[in-house]
Amino acid sequence: MSQSPSPAGPGALSDADRRLVEACLTGEAGAWVAFVDRFAGLFAHVADRAARHRHTPLAAADREDLVAEIVLECLRNDAAVLRGFRGRSSLPTYLTVIARRIAVRRLVRDFEAFRLPLVGEPGEPAAADEPARIEDREQIETLLDRLEPDEARLVQLHHLEARSYGEISQLTGLPLGSIGPALSRARAKLRVMMEPRQAG
Repeated sequence: MSQSPSPAGPGALSDADRRLVEACLTGEAGAWVAFVDRFAGLFAHVADRAARHRHTPLAAADREDLVAEIVLECLRNDAAVLRGFRGRSSLPTYLTVIARRIAVRRLVRDFEAFRLPLVGEPGEPAAADEPARIEDREQIETLLDRLEPDEARLVQLHHLEARSYGEISQLTGLPLGSIGPALSRARAKLRVMMEPRQAG
């Protein structure tokens, strides 16, 4: 008992967290459930802080989706995130850094999906002047009835009403994970429709 590695300090890895990491990596029954129970609150806190720093409102459903994405990232590639943990800091400190990186990446991705014009390809700079942005919006509105009704509703809710994925899921009944891909398909169709207008 008296031979624990070192006194617990703010940066020390606790025996409980060391055992939890080992249990997760060896596939011990219930280990990942314990991991989620232990760190879901931390991940939610990190998600909220990242959203506040980016001045992005985060609905409860979006927060849950983001926490789930962080947990999935911890599981990905045979739990590469945990396998990369070297114990140089506490486990919560290490996971905070990982969670912040994932949260910011997701928030940027969602913001760009909303902000980028539906003309051109993703990655192109957005229109520099507001009149052009308004014109794009008006073009989008005139093209909505050329989309499938469910696609048009998604574009209306997300791009024209600035609804979050969580709100869209509640309004449409669609699973959160299906909204992004469906919006991407709708945006691709709109870009194709708008190309002749831009060329003219």
